[in-house]
Amino acid sequence: MQLSIVIVNYNVRYFLEQCLHSVYRSGKDLDMEVFVVDNQSVDGSTEMVREKFPRVRLIANDKNVGFSKANNQAIRKAKGKYVLLLNPDTVVEDDTLPKVVSFMEAHPDAGGLGVKMLDGQGRFLPESKRGLPTPGVAFCKIFGLSALFPKSKTFNRYHLGYLDHDETHQVDVLSGAFMLMRKEALDKTGLLDEKFFMYGEDIDISHRLVKAGYNNYYYPGARIIHYKGESTKKSSVNYVLVFYNAMIIFARKHFSEKNARIFSVLIHMAVYFRAFLAILARFFRRASWPVVDAGLIFGGFYYLTHAWGHQVFAVESAYYPPIYMQFIVPAYILFWLSAVYFSGGYDPPPSLYRIVRGIGWGTIAILVIYALLPTHLRFSRALILLGSVWALFSMFITRTIHTLIRYKTLHPGQTQKKRVLIAGDGQEASRIVHMLRQSGNISFLGLVSLKKEKPEEEGYLGTIRQVNEVIDIYHINEVIFCAGNMPSQTIIDYMSGLKDKQVQFKIAPPESLYIIGSNSIDTFGDLFTIPVNAINLPANRRTKRLLDLSLAMLLLVTLPVQLLLQKNRWGFIKNLTRVFFAHMSWVGYHPVGETEKLPPLRKGILHPGDAIPGKKLWEDTLQNLNNLYAKDYKVENDLNICVKAYRDLGRQPQESPS
Repeated sequence: MQLSIVIVNYNVRYFLEQCLHSVYRSGKDLDMEVFVVDNQSVDGSTEMVREKFPRVRLIANDKNVGFSKANNQAIRKAKGKYVLLLNPDTVVEDDTLPKVVSFMEAHPDAGGLGVKMLDGQGRFLPESKRGLPTPGVAFCKIFGLSALFPKSKTFNRYHLGYLDHDETHQVDVLSGAFMLMRKEALDKTGLLDEKFFMYGEDIDISHRLVKAGYNNYYYPGARIIHYKGESTKKSSVNYVLVFYNAMIIFARKHFSEKNARIFSVLIHMAVYFRAFLAILARFFRRASWPVVDAGLIFGGFYYLTHAWGHQVFAVESAYYPPIYMQFIVPAYILFWLSAVYFSGGYDPPPSLYRIVRGIGWGTIAILVIYALLPTHLRFSRALILLGSVWALFSMFITRTIHTLIRYKTLHPGQTQKKRVLIAGDGQEASRIVHMLRQSGNISFLGLVSLKKEKPEEEGYLGTIRQVNEVIDIYHINEVIFCAGNMPSQTIIDYMSGLKDKQVQFKIAPPESLYIIGSNSIDTFGDLFTIPVNAINLPANRRTKRLLDLSLAMLLLVTLPVQLLLQKNRWGFIKNLTRVFFAHMSWVGYHPVGETEKLPPLRKGILHPGDAIPGKKLWEDTLQNLNNLYAKDYKVENDLNICVKAYRDLGRQPQESPS
């Protein structure tokens, strides 16, 4: 037998299902066996394997025996010339298994082999190739020198960043996510060391293979997706403790007593260093908003005090002595910020209601205490009220800016809307579409075909070769690949090619009710919980009209400047009048297709396609953009369109860039 594959599973049923599909597709021409060792999962993993993969040799443990021991259980029964240790949260290309077996056949000196690993976004994972973690290497890794100098041969020997990841190299350490080993070498060196419960066993066995006279190779000619971290569900604290403890075990086993002691000191320093950084980061994260608020309120008070004293009393220093700005105003600020804090104003996501409530209670408390103070410390009730207004206004502005930058929306409490693109054809694509529509909460759903020509069926936006343009035009933020239609190699190729796009990638395994994501497992029951924000909702109609009037007022106030910048000055004045009297809106539907079937809307000067300047858009694309605009209205969309087509605000209503 050529190949024995060992997969240790622990509560990642859906990843495991996808992994097994890819393994059997890749190894269809190989004489191989597949072991799944389950460490007492409670998510139905063993039942799924028995039902869907009867060829798998299943070992179901009655407790979690750890990674090393579980692998050894299967290795002892393996009959293959080569043994592959494979994580369940991986996807192998269709030609990965034949390629790695051929490589081992051509390199009899090879004891172990690792491949090029990509994450769920198509980005290269540096742990695909690693060096031996000696004390010096560990120091550079632990204290961030390897991250500062990623290409340095001196500082980044841990991930061998100076080696080209597109070329084959001899390396010290292989990754346990995909580790192909010669069975003959394992018989000589021994199996995995079961002292390592989780982490470190791959470093140990790699080092023992080298000491036994074999070479370990990094081979980029074969690739896998590795959804790193999903199979262990580790928290950061547990990971640090377990991983670094494994490193100490390795050091005591392979290094001299002196080096092992140095290594142990470094590890303990690293644990305390990481804990200190975590505490520091938590402090700055919690203190940043109060510090910003205090600074802005104090600055506003400084201006208000001088302006109020000058305008009302015609004297500044006599009426507002230094004690006012040095002690009284900071006390006011402390009251306001404390009240906002206890009101929940610093809890995410930002809430204007909680901030208003906090400022209100803080102001009341200040006024009550003000009434009890001696006369010489009562300076001005008016300044307290003006200061409270400024405090509320400054907090509102900073939260709005922060919300737009971080969440890309003014409604962070709502689920981020998904614009989904499915790559696939036929029954498999229809199955995924039906599955998603069953959830009843899709914001936008389109398809691209794997064929050369776009099918005539409804819903297809183009072909896979046009996926870049489709993502840009429709602002897609999630792409689902139908694994039943596409080879793993093609999926990985597209993920790598699109890795710079701001999109999430997911894979729909054949005949599965689950879609595997880059960061999580989503079931169709909770996938895309997206409320439809239709433009005909009363609140959206009021918001759109208010936006039209606000923009019109702003443009009118700056009319002389606008007339210099607009392409059609007379048309701009006409359009201003039309918007003021509600005859038109700044943004409306493209005048194409059956717009009468969409929610009624005033005729627009600009259209959704104006957000994509310089592109020739076909009629069906313009209709799709109309549908999306009507179904998912956001103020930000109108503002974006007006900014992109700013100089066209004076064009005739029927004009369109298409």
